[in-house]
Amino acid sequence: MRTTAASLALAAALSLAAVIAPRAHAASPTPGYALLGKPALPPDFDHFPYVNPAAPKGGEIVLAGIGSFDSLNPFIVRGTAPDDISLVWDSLLAPDPAEADVAYAHLARSMTVAPDHRSVTFVLRDAAHFNDGTPVTAEDVAWTFTTLRDKGKPFYRQYYADVASVRVDGPKTVTFLFRTARNRELPAILGQMPVLPKHWWAGRDFAAPLTDAPLGSGPYRVEKADFGRTLVLSRVRNWWAKDRPTGKGLYNFDRRRTEFFRDPTVAFEAFKAGQITFRRENISKTWATGYNFPAVRRGLVKKRAFPVHLPVGMQGFAMNTRRAVFADPRVREAMALAFDFEWTNKTLFYGLYRRTTSYFEGSEFASSGLPSPAERKLLDPWKAILPAAVFDRPFTLPVTNASGNDLPELRAALKLLEAAGWHVRHRKLVNAAGQPMRFEILADAPVFQRVLVPYATQLSHLGIEARVRIVDPAQYQERMNNFDYDMTMAVIPQSDSPGNEQIDDWSCASAKEVGSGNLMGVCSPAVDALVHDVVTAPDRAHLVTATRALDRVLLRGWYMVPNWYLDKVWAAWWDKLGHPTQPVRTGVELNAWWEDPSRAAALAAKRRH
Repeated sequence: MRTTAASLALAAALSLAAVIAPRAHAASPTPGYALLGKPALPPDFDHFPYVNPAAPKGGEIVLAGIGSFDSLNPFIVRGTAPDDISLVWDSLLAPDPAEADVAYAHLARSMTVAPDHRSVTFVLRDAAHFNDGTPVTAEDVAWTFTTLRDKGKPFYRQYYADVASVRVDGPKTVTFLFRTARNRELPAILGQMPVLPKHWWAGRDFAAPLTDAPLGSGPYRVEKADFGRTLVLSRVRNWWAKDRPTGKGLYNFDRRRTEFFRDPTVAFEAFKAGQITFRRENISKTWATGYNFPAVRRGLVKKRAFPVHLPVGMQGFAMNTRRAVFADPRVREAMALAFDFEWTNKTLFYGLYRRTTSYFEGSEFASSGLPSPAERKLLDPWKAILPAAVFDRPFTLPVTNASGNDLPELRAALKLLEAAGWHVRHRKLVNAAGQPMRFEILADAPVFQRVLVPYATQLSHLGIEARVRIVDPAQYQERMNNFDYDMTMAVIPQSDSPGNEQIDDWSCASAKEVGSGNLMGVCSPAVDALVHDVVTAPDRAHLVTATRALDRVLLRGWYMVPNWYLDKVWAAWWDKLGHPTQPVRTGVELNAWWEDPSRAAALAAKRRH
């Protein structure tokens, strides 16, 4: 789930959603699909409760993008596409960000999972059409699936691996046949697939970067693409779903413009000058000290920390185990011991962050203590190849005195390095051949230097030469796709129901796939088996057990140096925007915001004086 995040991150969050679907040819549209119990909304719901159904349409929101883009095709490895391009396409199901594991019928009017769970059938709405007026058909759905699987990013091949075939049963009916009855989340995954127009792509090379404005059925179309600089999306006024329950009160801005900046500092200055309308802040120093400029003091700019109630996942310094320097888990553990989070949080982050201790942080899937008897049943067959600590020691991370020079942890790190064959000679850490330990820490923005340089300094106390290198985002993405790095900062997001995306993250097969999500090159039969247990879990209880067991093995593999997380969204905006008042689990759902005409007029008047 590291690509086309706007559409794909939701797929895993909707696991098991389809299992209560009614018959395919129900007389009325299916209201929703839930993992546990029933959807919160009744069959005749008018709109999502968190939105303002009377939100005015119009105006413009201007956002800042960091980096660049050279393609409008987000589904392939080649090229870099902007995030907002996902708003061009609709999917069969639409999520409710206020609910966990629930999706509501969108392009599809109904969905049926076969009694033996070996297939799912979608029936499309008659009213659904692409933005050139062409109806969305079952043939489009089937073509999209086949194209993404065969020509899209490796993620899709992993994600759709258990789909044996797709069958068009009629102009509006399409059925997916499964290889197994055990892949519980396939129906919901397919429901979240963006549906592309087969006729528009005829004669175009899907595997090549796209420079033409793509056709979709979504709420926005591309108005302007000045590659590397600006993307402008304009609202589709005759969008087929504008009055549907899944569309009402959403996508309110007439224009959605993203200006791209190479440097985050320049992007912040553009926001302060009023050139950017809305900003999500992700730098603690800026949040703590940077929002005291005149427009904030005058009340022209608002700021707020919105609570988030979602699984956090893992952020950390990722180590490429394909490289010899990080092939030994003892070396990787030493890298974790050398990181002084307490000093970093106190000195650099104003104490605003919390330490990450699980790949499934913030969810019931995070492991803790010793393995339960149910977890042991899954772990015991691999006891011979797993570290003993998986079974007999709770996973903990060191807690330092925040001095930046915690000698006990550095001594423990050096002991591990010595066990792995490294020794200090003349203040340099060298192996048996006398070769020094040196590696590169790669990042894609100068802002990361304030974190990475102190970490490199901490490593130097062990005699390690770690060099921080900043490259532009396009080069960074290319190197990530080809696993051309030693260490980097990475984020592994998670969902309410882990599933097929774990294959792309951790499997031996994905470790060999260029462009996959398995950045660290994890390849272990134990991990492969546990991922299979996660994907094929027959119920929630087994899913929790399998995921906790997987978490333990990943943590003890020391593939990442765990960093930190924040359970809030920091947001700031010029005071011409309105937003829903009902909280959502994601903290902020910008698609439900709008431009308030009276506030916009008042803001313009205040800025003139």
